Amino acid sequence: MDSQWALEQLGTETEDTWLGLFKHGPLEIEIYKPRGHDPQEPHWADEVYCVISGTGFFRNGEERNPFKPGDLMFVPAGVSHRFEDFSDDFATWVVFFGPESGE
Repeated sequence: MDSQWALEQLGTETEDTWLGLFKHGPLEIEIYKPRGHDPQEPHWADEVYCVISGTGFFRNGEERNPFKPGDLMFVPAGVSHRFEDFSDDFATWVVFFGPESGE
């Protein structure tokens, strides 16, 4: 799946900030491009982020670490997390997997 194509599917700044692109059983792949702030709540399954573009910080539970394109971040199901102080060009792949409540 091409990152540029997926980002174009999100549309303009007034539209959604995420889009589901693939689902098979407990595996879901989305693209996510928050604008201004990241309002995420903890999710139902484990997830992995793969940063497409942009920089900023990622809060994962009590940890806060910088990120850049190509970085991978794992979040266990139910853990509070969000992207903070990110650049305007920030976008990431999101992969949800495994059973509800995580592995």
